[in-house]
Amino acid sequence: MASGIKIAIDGPAASGKSTTARRLAQKLGYIYIDTGAMYRAATLAVLQENVDIHNEQAVLACVKKHRISIQAQADGQHTFLDDQDVTHLLRSSAINRTISLISSYPEVRRVMVDQQRRLAQKGGVVMDGRDIGTVVLPDADLKVFMVASIKERARRRLAELKEQGEQVTLEQVEEEIRRRDRLDATRSEAPLKKAEDARELDTSRLTIDQQVEIIYNWAKEIIAKNR
Repeated sequence: MASGIKIAIDGPAASGKSTTARRLAQKLGYIYIDTGAMYRAATLAVLQENVDIHNEQAVLACVKKHRISIQAQADGQHTFLDDQDVTHLLRSSAINRTISLISSYPEVRRVMVDQQRRLAQKGGVVMDGRDIGTVVLPDADLKVFMVASIKERARRRLAELKEQGEQVTLEQVEEEIRRRDRLDATRSEAPLKKAEDARELDTSRLTIDQQVEIIYNWAKEIIAKNR
């Protein structure tokens, strides 16, 4: 598809945003930007340098001195912290526990949002995260808010963690997701919420292919109208 619209996909942890957004971008021939991976890379830098995660200014200084970039490669999007490919390090339990706090800091969010807007300014982009439709790309042509039950989200996240060799229980993952939801929904800066003009998609009983097809058809309608 030649017309380059902006697509914003938001939703809570493990709602299926990233996988769906990535496959949707491939199907449309668009650029995919995983903003969650950018925040995870920032969190990784903070943890690697043993920065006091409760000191906002120390966290901000750490994030500012590193360059976070995204590169499309044959096997998908890769995230770089300076010149190091850190894609394989971003889904650990330590980062899962810490990312909501790091991403709640207003100054950290402003630095990241500026980067994200620059990446999307030319259109032809699918971007997913927590505040894309409300803050990062309020002018997006298509906004989608993905939801799923706690149990289904925990099941997905557990499978992801087990692939990495982490030993956790479904109950532990459910509790972590509930905690993450509370933090994301109640933070003062850009809390997780559905944009007024977003379309809601419950993915609890949908396969990834079905999710992609639904949003792809929504995108096709908008692209056709813009011609």
